[in-house]
Amino acid sequence: MSTDVKIAVVTGGASGMGRRTALRLAQRGVKVAILDMNEEALASTSSESDNLTPFRCDVSDLKQVRGVIEKIETSLGPIDQLTHCAAIMPSAPLIDMPADLITKMMAINYNGTVHLTKVVLPLMQARKRGLIVIYGSIAGYVMAPELGAYNATKAATNAYAEVLIHENRGSGVHILAVNPPMVNTPLIDQAVQTKNIRESREKGRLASPDFIVDEVEKAIAKGKEFLYPGAEAKILTWLRRFSPGLLWRIIKAST
Repeated sequence: MSTDVKIAVVTGGASGMGRRTALRLAQRGVKVAILDMNEEALASTSSESDNLTPFRCDVSDLKQVRGVIEKIETSLGPIDQLTHCAAIMPSAPLIDMPADLITKMMAINYNGTVHLTKVVLPLMQARKRGLIVIYGSIAGYVMAPELGAYNATKAATNAYAEVLIHENRGSGVHILAVNPPMVNTPLIDQAVQTKNIRESREKGRLASPDFIVDEVEKAIAKGKEFLYPGAEAKILTWLRRFSPGLLWRIIKAST
């Protein structure tokens, strides 16, 4: 992790990957603004370090994002790092999932990515420095029954992050797109009724949050732009690209 980071913003910072990231940064002396909608979890997480400052923010609302980022820059200082983890993951067959839930998921998972980068990236570009870590997912490449809506949000996020990286090379802003496999965090609880996810958790096959954060820190130190942490993420991505039919057969067999 860069020693130049003094002020960081972490979305979804009250739980899961966001919480792990925020606590690690805070332990290194970084002042971290944690954004989340869960006020109780925000209070609990921020109580763990004087370097954590909570902000309630709905990332699907551009006006809220602009207001919160302005408050952070005014009260804490110029943002050196943005780690965007905020997402939801309800699951169901697409025909059964209400349309408003599908579009809400897109508003949070994808639109939230757009909103945070549209507000923070220009600030970093003006200073010619900064780090943006965007959590996409292998689920944006590897589709699965009952996860179609989530797959769509992460496919959009992955595509957006990839183009953003290429458009901003040479700007002084380092952008890293992280595409982890399923990670054992509270996010999985929203989809635990899906058979293969439930069995993966029961059998200990889900990735550890600490492993993912470790891999992200290594990727940042090496200046990487794309990260597929762990053998499973790499294998699934390879199968999707070169043998999608075989991948679907494996997925259907597991479900």
